[in-house]
Amino acid sequence: MSFRIQAACSEVIWAVRLNLVWLVFTLAGGVILGLGPATVAAYTLARRHARNETFQVWREFWTVYRREFVRASLLVLPAVLVAVVLVGNYLYFSALGPGYGVPRIASFVALILLAGVGAHVGPLYAHYDLPPWAYWPKAAQLALLRPASTVILLLALSAIAYATTALPLLAPLFSFGAWIYLNTWLCQRFFQENEARLLSKGNS
Repeated sequence: MSFRIQAACSEVIWAVRLNLVWLVFTLAGGVILGLGPATVAAYTLARRHARNETFQVWREFWTVYRREFVRASLLVLPAVLVAVVLVGNYLYFSALGPGYGVPRIASFVALILLAGVGAHVGPLYAHYDLPPWAYWPKAAQLALLRPASTVILLLALSAIAYATTALPLLAPLFSFGAWIYLNTWLCQRFFQENEARLLSKGNS
């Protein structure tokens, strides 16, 4: 029991460290320019951690951040822009009252779909070497073909978002790192299951 408690505490500390380094490098890029490479670097290191690799966090984060700066920005920023537009539309139509229920619901559904697809993109980028333009279509394919996995990811995201809303102090201390860590851990298992299923089909 004490070993499990120690292991759990170690993972919490890792999520806090990941949260801190992600925030520092996001802010270092002025948020807009730092968000993409910091997110990709965080997912890359989260994957390495999930594979029990040993590395120096700050040095390796900087290495990935610098190497992936342009590609990561092109991967992340358009989706962030779409998310901001959808949230703005949802709030706008909500303020207009019940008569605008249809566009409000449509904006909300589109936001959920974007979150479901987006939850696959970071882990995909860290796990597979694909052309830059292929990650979002591949993520959409996985999200639609594996709905149970997508629901699990959305539930995990909702739980962290709810906890952060209840305790806003979690955001600068834990929430982003916890999501990237949990998202990576779950997707690694989903990818392994998908690869095993495709391999069994190929051998049948």
